[in-house]
Amino acid sequence: MAAAAGGSRGTRRPVLLTPRGNGDRTVFLFDRRREQADPDEKVLNYGKDNYRGFRSAVCQAFGIADDENFVITTTNRKEITEDNFSELVQDGITLYLLQSVDQMLLSATKERIDFLPHYDTLVKSGMYEYYASEGQNPLPFALAELIDNSLSATSRNTGIRSIQIKLLFDESQGKSAVAVIDNGRGMTSKQLNNWAVYRLSKFTRQGDFESDHSGYVRPLPVPRSLNSDISYFGVGGKQAVFFVGQSARMISKPAESQDVHELVLSKEDFEKKEKNKEAIYSGYIRNRKPSDSTHITSDDERFLHSLISEERDRESFTAVVITGVQPDHMQYLKNYFHLWTRQLAHIYHYYIHGPKGNETNAVTKDISPFNNIDIQISMFEKGKVPKIVNLREIKDDMQTLYINTAADSFEFKAHFEGEGIVEGIIRYHPFLYDKETYPDDPCFPSKLNDDDDDDDDCIIVEKGARGKRPIFECFWNGRLIPYTTVEDFDWCTPPKKRGLAPIECYNRISGALFTNDKFQVSTNKLTFMDLELKLKDKNTLFTRIFNGQEQRMKIDREFALWLKDCHEKYDKQIKFTVFKGVTTRTDLPSKRMQSPWTIYAAVEWDGKTYKTGQLVKTVKTLPIFYGTIQKFFLYGDHDGDIFATGGEVQIALEPQALYAEMKTIPISKLDRTVSEKAVKKYIEDEMARLPDKLSVTWPEGDELLPNETRFAGTPIGALRIEILNKKGEAMQKLPGTSHGGSKKLLVELKVILHSPTGNKEIISHISQHGGKWPYWFKKMENLQKLGNYTLKLQVVLNESNADTYAGRPLPSKIFKFTIIEGKPEKFSVGLLELPFRIGVPFNIPLELQDEFGHPTQLTTSIKPILEASGLTLQYEGITTGTKCVIKGVTAKGCINSCQGKNFNLKVTLPGLKEDTQIFKIRLQPGPPHQLKVKPDSEILKIENGTAFPFQVEVLDESGNITAQPKLMVHCKFLGASNLPVYSVDCSNAGTNILTGPVIHVQNIKKDQVLKARIEILNCKDVPPVDKTIKLLPSSHVARLQVLSMDGQKAIQIKHQDEINWVAGDVMRNLIFQMYDEGEREIHVTSAIAEKIKVNWTPKINKEQLIQGLLPDVKVPTSVKDVRYCLITYLDDHVSLESAFTVRPLPDEPKHVKCKLKGPNTLQMGEELQGEIEVMLTDQYGNQVQSATSACMNSLGVSAPGLDKSNLKITWQESTLTMKVQGIRFKPCLLGSKELCFAWREFSDFLRLNLTAGSPAKLQFVGWPELEKPVAVINGRELQKPLIVQLCDQWGNPTPEPNVKISLIKGNNIKIVSSNQQHKTDETGRANLGVICIHAPRGEHTLQLKATYNKTTLDCPIITLNVLPDPEKPVCLNVKYDKNASFQAGGTFPDFMVSVLSEDDNIIKNINPARISMKMWEAQSIGTRMPIDVTVFSCSKVKDDKEDGFFYFRDKVVPERVGTYNIQFAFAMDKTNILTSDQSLVLAENSPGRDSTEYILVFEPDLPALKKPLEPYRLSFMFYNDFKKQQQMATLTRERDQLSQSIGVYRNWLDTNNQLVNEIKCQVKEAETREIHLKNELKKHQIELPQTNTLQYVDSLIKQKMLDQEGVMRQPRRTCTLPNYPKGNQDILGKIAHLAQIEDNEAAKVISWHLASDMDCVVTLTTEAARSIFDETQGRQQVLPLDSIYKKTLPDWNRPLPHLRNGKTFFKPVGNPVFARDLLTFPDNVEHCQTVFGMLLGDTIIIDNLDAANHYRKEVVKITHCPTLLTRAGDRIRSNGKFGGLQNKAPPMDKLRGMVFGAPMPKLYSTFAGQIDLLQQYRAAVVKLDKVNKDLDLHLQSLNTPEVQKKKQELAEQEKSLKLIEQKLGMTPSDKVTESLFQPVMSDMPDTPIPPKRMRRETVKKLYSSEEWISSTAKKQQQQQQQLLQVPTSELNGTSRKRKA
Repeated sequence: MAAAAGGSRGTRRPVLLTPRGNGDRTVFLFDRRREQADPDEKVLNYGKDNYRGFRSAVCQAFGIADDENFVITTTNRKEITEDNFSELVQDGITLYLLQSVDQMLLSATKERIDFLPHYDTLVKSGMYEYYASEGQNPLPFALAELIDNSLSATSRNTGIRSIQIKLLFDESQGKSAVAVIDNGRGMTSKQLNNWAVYRLSKFTRQGDFESDHSGYVRPLPVPRSLNSDISYFGVGGKQAVFFVGQSARMISKPAESQDVHELVLSKEDFEKKEKNKEAIYSGYIRNRKPSDSTHITSDDERFLHSLISEERDRESFTAVVITGVQPDHMQYLKNYFHLWTRQLAHIYHYYIHGPKGNETNAVTKDISPFNNIDIQISMFEKGKVPKIVNLREIKDDMQTLYINTAADSFEFKAHFEGEGIVEGIIRYHPFLYDKETYPDDPCFPSKLNDDDDDDDDCIIVEKGARGKRPIFECFWNGRLIPYTTVEDFDWCTPPKKRGLAPIECYNRISGALFTNDKFQVSTNKLTFMDLELKLKDKNTLFTRIFNGQEQRMKIDREFALWLKDCHEKYDKQIKFTVFKGVTTRTDLPSKRMQSPWTIYAAVEWDGKTYKTGQLVKTVKTLPIFYGTIQKFFLYGDHDGDIFATGGEVQIALEPQALYAEMKTIPISKLDRTVSEKAVKKYIEDEMARLPDKLSVTWPEGDELLPNETRFAGTPIGALRIEILNKKGEAMQKLPGTSHGGSKKLLVELKVILHSPTGNKEIISHISQHGGKWPYWFKKMENLQKLGNYTLKLQVVLNESNADTYAGRPLPSKIFKFTIIEGKPEKFSVGLLELPFRIGVPFNIPLELQDEFGHPTQLTTSIKPILEASGLTLQYEGITTGTKCVIKGVTAKGCINSCQGKNFNLKVTLPGLKEDTQIFKIRLQPGPPHQLKVKPDSEILKIENGTAFPFQVEVLDESGNITAQPKLMVHCKFLGASNLPVYSVDCSNAGTNILTGPVIHVQNIKKDQVLKARIEILNCKDVPPVDKTIKLLPSSHVARLQVLSMDGQKAIQIKHQDEINWVAGDVMRNLIFQMYDEGEREIHVTSAIAEKIKVNWTPKINKEQLIQGLLPDVKVPTSVKDVRYCLITYLDDHVSLESAFTVRPLPDEPKHVKCKLKGPNTLQMGEELQGEIEVMLTDQYGNQVQSATSACMNSLGVSAPGLDKSNLKITWQESTLTMKVQGIRFKPCLLGSKELCFAWREFSDFLRLNLTAGSPAKLQFVGWPELEKPVAVINGRELQKPLIVQLCDQWGNPTPEPNVKISLIKGNNIKIVSSNQQHKTDETGRANLGVICIHAPRGEHTLQLKATYNKTTLDCPIITLNVLPDPEKPVCLNVKYDKNASFQAGGTFPDFMVSVLSEDDNIIKNINPARISMKMWEAQSIGTRMPIDVTVFSCSKVKDDKEDGFFYFRDKVVPERVGTYNIQFAFAMDKTNILTSDQSLVLAENSPGRDSTEYILVFEPDLPALKKPLEPYRLSFMFYNDFKKQQQMATLTRERDQLSQSIGVYRNWLDTNNQLVNEIKCQVKEAETREIHLKNELKKHQIELPQTNTLQYVDSLIKQKMLDQEGVMRQPRRTCTLPNYPKGNQDILGKIAHLAQIEDNEAAKVISWHLASDMDCVVTLTTEAARSIFDETQGRQQVLPLDSIYKKTLPDWNRPLPHLRNGKTFFKPVGNPVFARDLLTFPDNVEHCQTVFGMLLGDTIIIDNLDAANHYRKEVVKITHCPTLLTRAGDRIRSNGKFGGLQNKAPPMDKLRGMVFGAPMPKLYSTFAGQIDLLQQYRAAVVKLDKVNKDLDLHLQSLNTPEVQKKKQELAEQEKSLKLIEQKLGMTPSDKVTESLFQPVMSDMPDTPIPPKRMRRETVKKLYSSEEWISSTAKKQQQQQQQLLQVPTSELNGTSRKRKA
């Protein structure tokens, strides 16, 4: 039986519909045949082992027809068949229903999996976890576990093995995550299930043929065991992901699979299952199509969309995505990115770089199979550039550092029982120069702190280099095991005895061990389990690998020899420093070795520095020497510091007092272990026989102890002294040695007082030893002075009194003691603190003295006695110690004065020898104690508005009036508001009158009681005094009332009332009344009247005020003005005011006022846009409010030309105005129009501006001749530009801009212009420019088109008469004998070719080379010219042929009979060729008809043209009769002769006309020039007379020259420094001569500033400067300009520093200006600017030093300040320094002529300009006279009879020419003859100057004005003579020869 149930989306299994039997299998099915299928799973229970029954059950469960095709597959796409059903369909399997095996999954599925832990979980679960060791963070090792899995997965890749670690820390893409992605073989869903099972290693996955390690085979041995077999135990991956984060998503796609398998393991899911008591180790594998991320719905995992989208490009892959990353891990990964990536590069160093590692120094690298491993790490953070690193690119991992700092290596192998392999390598890191090259590991620093190494005598074995680090790092299958290291082996440990190599060499080795997987490691690959134990087993055999071969030798001996060799080859250990020179050592027996030896003063060896003067000890010398280093020797000639392995040292034996000998030994024999302390100890022992110390005793007592303190006068007892050596033996003389004699010893005693002024010796004695008695000094009793003392006992030599011997001081002993004051015997009173006051305690200081007068202190208890007459004295007590003070003394008594009273105070101290002292004190009153106020009465009466005085006294506790600072007495009144406060200062006398402002209470009608409290505010201890005040009403003015009299009735005007009154009227009869506080009326007196003021008039009638009358009020004339009236009364008691407002009302109508709302401009024919408002006003312009609509009947409007047809007047009730609309004018003159508005007898005017109407048509400007056609030559431009103006319908110009105007033309006309669409400008005009016309001959029209507001304007039409261009070639005319026959091999007849222009005339002056003849054989297909054509050039032109014809003579006919095409071509330019209209087909038998006109039709065949060209038709006359043809030829020759004769006449006339025009132009130019110069002279105040102008000008020029010479002779400042001779053009001269300065003061200070450069010669080139240098033998300063860097030169147009960006930052004083701007340069301005720009820079000239300092102080706030020079001669340098003689310019005479000269006065330049103008004017007058004469002469010559005759002959010849043309059948026209002369006029520009004048411009430049006029006249005369000499036969048209 089978049962199906719907799938469940939860994690719990669905409930089965039927119970399961023991043999039933539960199968989960997904129908994915089509997208519409149910997405959920269905559960099928099936008990039979039969495929067909199972398939039927599936069809029944899903409703599938039996005949429908589908397949059932596993999730790995293996189809279920009858053969494999039993094997594949197991309980709990997930299956697909698909259309085919390779069908794409249409939606994702879930596959149930179980991943219960393997039993190894219990067995091995406690082995290891990730932990920190050696201070390392284990996080990189957890990431390494994931890399291990990827290396194993990619081991079979043939291409790149890509492993990516992505740190996704961008919060905008979701929560943080770590992704490890590889391109390995991927995992099937079953393999993914196996991965999830904890501790299911590759060795325990049995019975599963789909295991990722099925049939495991151990890899073959490879170097370093780099077999990628490092994914091993089934533990590390799970441990790693849950160590890094909280959840892991496994995504994998195996090769050749369509599906992606996805598994999620999360801590949160485990906890939820445990809470719900579900199966923890169960879940789903999601099987989906690649790049399908629809199941990712959480915002926390948004980053997965981009990761999943990359799947489509990958054939197979595995991705581990870890989320919920621990925060501390995330911070570590971010902050230590370089550190942990470096660690990973170390772990996988040999996988990345191959067995030899990263040899960066290798010349060539071996090709390694590991070059395809690509491990890339990238970190993405929000807002930051991604960090991306490839482990191959890391150059500072430890293995790379070990490999590249090693100088040599020692390879070996260890042999074990079984298959275990260990390869090893030891590398040597030499000591180079000054440091070890062994690399430092940041995780294991070599410089370890060791607190036990303080003993200098101990031997430090582990120092520098490797330090305490172990030698060997351990690699398992090529991967680092980080927590396991091997310290060393027996054969590579430092020997106990000295070996072949120094002990420190053993600390310079590093190593690595490489094992295979036969050595057990922890599951997380952090440690080896038993490696070191096996390696150090006694049965382990080590062999050396040399050149790849294994050598069985003693490994310890081989290693020691290798280490010794490395030390000798590579170590550079001893550094010789402080080079002293090279010497020869004569102490050596071998002369060969005596030189050279280099001397050094210091060496650096083994981390220590040995230098001259240092104490040392030797080893392995007999005897052992102790001494001081003198120098170091190194064999060879060296210079400077150098490294070497050895040398020699010279030492002086110590102690030198006993030994005077030098020894030279090898440096290696220096004892490096001995300390300087030990050497010193030996020397001191040797010196023990010398005197060492003194023994002092005190036989008679009074012993002086060290640092003892004694009273003055205390004696010091007698002294007994003995001299002892270090052995304690007494001695009286020096020991007898070879170095010192037997000398006696003396003892000297000195007592020294140390005072502030210096040390003073007060006692000095010397004692000798008597043989039987010792050294002795007597008692000392005279020490009384206080201070610090020193008693010094010094051993000295008998003879010299020296206190040193053999460089060492002799023994001495010092006693320091202090003498202090004794007990007190007397006293005096010290300085008392004033003042003394009653009741205020004070202190009495006492100064105690001993018997010697030294200040001392009180040590016993004494009660002083104080007495004073009239006072009671008490005190608190007396202090003892250094300062004795009687404290708290108080005095009480009567003092009658504030200033105080004197008393005699007696002080007695019982017990002293002198016990009494009397002194005088002045006692003052004490602090305030009570307040006394007068009058004494408790109740006081005062009137309201008056002040009350109080007499106050401040008393102390004894009743004395007292005073003190800030003694302020205040009185505060209570009982009403706004009462004053009285205050008085009693600080001076203690008493005063307390009063203040008046007491005023508002609206008091009866008596009122107040309270007054009097107190001292800052003396709270003094009780206040209270008084009662009875306040009476005041009799002063209290109220003011204003009234207006209306007849006998008085109307009160209240305060702030508003009164309406007629504008401009006067308010009269105003009165006022005044009342006191009791409402009693007050009579106005003269005194009261003076205190009354009003604001509407300055003058008040006092008499009227006394009567109670106020001045009249003038009402304002404008209703907008409101008058504010104010009456005030002010006296000492009160300030009263009463105010009212007068508002004006309008009067009767008196005026009419009109106002325009809107613009005052209207167009012709349109109504005014705005409205005109008319109102009625009174005489003051106020609008009358009583106006009504009836007023409109009286309003009239008039104006010249006003159109009243639409005029409309309406009444505006809201504004009481009349509105006028519909203002419009009839056609009239534009401009200002005045409207008149009349109402009754009143009127007003309004001015309007009438402008043109809307644009209605276009008119041409400057083209009056458009009524007839405008003639223009084809291809030429019009004579002037086309300018059009917009006009209204009445022809008024309209200034309307941006109106588009286009030019409309026919199809057969072409216009060349930049733009055919134009817009009008602000004036309504548009300039269409000068257009060029291309059109056939005849008349053509151009029409303008324009629209305005969608209305087409009336536009004019231009009619153009297009004339042919006589210079434009259009066709070729070919003439030949058409009756000729063409025999093969014969000769062609002569071909005569001419080029015709548009006007059908022949073009002459053509280069014959541009005419060619082409011939080719006619083809059957078309008539196109082939490539291989025969080309002929024209024959040489014969003399008897006319110009313009080209002949092809004697051209050979082809020998082959056939039809040929002949074509003639004319090359117009490089690209355009004019041909004889396709071809002339020459064929036999082509007769013509006599006297018949033939037409040749030329049809061009040009396929490239879109529009075909019209055929060209050429007509000609054919004559068959020879006589007729001969007659026609004669007529043709006559026509040509007449044409040429007419051309000569016309050329002669044109030449004369052009000459006249030229002379006229010269006359006009001369007149213009004369007028211009005359006006210029007037500007210089020079007036010229009308007659005798030349004589006046000559005399004026002479006078001005005399005046100029006089100015030049005036004395001026010059530079007397001789200039350098300018023999070379590259020499500019000395700097002093290059510039001039007008201002004397500026010239002085600038010359002084440049004093050192004034004599310098400036040259253009360095060669010229060098030449001057050589000539003067280097004595002359030179400055070549080509050596100046010009980019740093200042800009001469730069503003002053206080001007920046056009703004003034501060206002300077002192007229600052750049110094360079004061210079003028007579010559070479540009070069001089370069020189002085470099010398002066931005130096500024200013008036004086104060102005300069002010300017600099302000400038430095914004920019750098340059050097400042003052006109007074001071200088402030650019660094701010000024003052001193070096910054002060001397007087001008002290500069010795080295000063810049002054330029010529301005008057000189003025005279020079006037002289130049006068000379120019004289030349202009002469020229004008000359050209006028020439013009008259030429005009006269044109009116002679001969010229008139020539004109008549020309007319006759033109008539004859027309008759001949009619006979020839040609249409008579003037165009033929005109064309002969057209080229002459074609070059005429559109200017009044004839074209020949343009051709003569070059001639003009070679002549003066007079020569030009004369040459022109001569030429004219020659032309006239030539014309008159022409034979009459030629002029009359007789036959003559023409040039061909």
